[in-house]
Amino acid sequence: MAHADEIRTLRAQYIDVATGEPLLMPERPILVAPAISTDQPLGAEGDDNGRVLEISFDEMSQDFKQFTYTIRHCDAQGNPDGLASVEYIDGFSTQDITDYMPSLNTQQIYTHYRFLFPNDDMRLKLSGRYEIRIYADGNPDQVVARVPVWVTEAGVRIDSRVLSTTDIELSGRYQQLEIDLVTDGRSTNIREDYFIVVQQNGRTDNQVSAPQATFADGKTLRWKHCRQLIFEGGDEYRHFDAYSTYYAGTGIDRVIYEMGDYHALLNTDELRADKPYSHEYDVNGQYRVNAERVQDVETEAEYMWVHWRLKADQPFFDGAVYVGGDLFGNTFTLRNRMDYDRELKCYYLTAPVKQGGYDYLYWFVPKGAMTATLLRTEGSHWETRNEYTIYVYYKPFAARYERLVGVRRIDN
Repeated sequence: MAHADEIRTLRAQYIDVATGEPLLMPERPILVAPAISTDQPLGAEGDDNGRVLEISFDEMSQDFKQFTYTIRHCDAQGNPDGLASVEYIDGFSTQDITDYMPSLNTQQIYTHYRFLFPNDDMRLKLSGRYEIRIYADGNPDQVVARVPVWVTEAGVRIDSRVLSTTDIELSGRYQQLEIDLVTDGRSTNIREDYFIVVQQNGRTDNQVSAPQATFADGKTLRWKHCRQLIFEGGDEYRHFDAYSTYYAGTGIDRVIYEMGDYHALLNTDELRADKPYSHEYDVNGQYRVNAERVQDVETEAEYMWVHWRLKADQPFFDGAVYVGGDLFGNTFTLRNRMDYDRELKCYYLTAPVKQGGYDYLYWFVPKGAMTATLLRTEGSHWETRNEYTIYVYYKPFAARYERLVGVRRIDN
């Protein structure tokens, strides 16, 4: 959770204005507002708590593009909830992005755009989940990026634990959460008025929404022996560090320069499904832009073509393999879907990546499924260290929106 004196940075790898495909890949932001009121909206002048996000992205040219952003209030699933902008925004509903800088001394030219949110021209009045939408050429239909933002108000106490012994097996591949929620007593029907959403490592494909509480008494809700709160333990994230264009960093076999482009060929990976657990330090799928011998990584870091290879004697015929992590926004699309080379007997993927250190895993997505699994590619272990985020929403009868009254992040 972001502290009040932090500025959290959201970064994108690149934005392709030609296709209009949303390519923003942010970190996991939480904008904390301990107290929100119409008298002092979040981001109002005089708010000295530093509750600000820095949102930045690169557009792969040095021709100035007109980008505009707006924000909309959403329900817990990220869908618009029908509130008018005047109900949750104090100030303007749209703003142009005017802070930009061209790349300097890079082979791949780009322009780095950034803005701070909230600001004096756009402030927030309500808690809940929001979505910042960035669009090009003044056309709201030409959305090039979407950034999720959560604003929370104080309202509950959250106690939670990650258990290695679950309700489907004694010890092995899964982890189970137990959650105790102590409310402030405002509700007389806490089972109906409060609900939770739980994410593992920032993923949305396997997030759990509104699991049924197993116990309710007075001001307390408890989720214990709740099968919906069982997650694959997975395995520790793999990692590579592409900080240099001269040397091969961690996880990289070699770096080459060819026809005006830098290429980072990662070490060939092997399937880990049948291997025992081995502890590795990771950051649970997150990344950090970083480059050597530069003054400003935002404008001087190179874009490199990163090549992934995963050995497999034969392809999976009942699903597809993807490179997963914050690097690709924890989604599975054509941008991070791997192809199979029958001669080399491996899956492979090539994608442009800004210099830095990155965590990743190989996800398997069965045909027709909407959730990735690690059982076939990485294996799953109860010992794996994961980050869980618990969002607590409050919506009493006849309320028009879902208030976010608590957020907690835990590591097992």
